[in-house]
Amino acid sequence: MSYHLSAMIEVREYIDIDGHNAFANWFHQLNAAAATRVKRALARMEQGNLSNAKGVGSAVFEYRIDFGSGYRIYFGKDGKALIILLAGGTKRRQQRDIESAQGLWQEYRRRKRRER
Repeated sequence: MSYHLSAMIEVREYIDIDGHNAFANWFHQLNAAAATRVKRALARMEQGNLSNAKGVGSAVFEYRIDFGSGYRIYFGKDGKALIILLAGGTKRRQQRDIESAQGLWQEYRRRKRRER
C-alpha cells in the first residue's frame, strides 16, 4: 500500500503598497490563547486542510476558527501551492473585515500583474 502525501502549501502574509501588514497587525493584538488557535489554523492551511474555509466573494476566502469571539483568517489563493494572508478578524466585524480583505486581494493581483 502506498500513500500520497500532498505537498505543503506556502503561506505568506501580504504587505500592502504602503508597507502595512494587516494580518500581522491583527495577529499581534491577540491574546495568547487566540494566537495559539490561529497558529494551529495556519499549520492546517500549510498542510492543505481548508475544510474550515469558504469563499466570501472576489476570490477571497474566510477560514473560520470556532473559538472565543469567532476568529477569522482572510486569504487569497495564488495558484495551488501559495496562500496569501490578507487580514484577520472576528465574527463581530466580519463584513468590514471581508471588504478590507477583498480590497487587499485586488491590490495584490494588480501589483502582481505589473511585476510581470
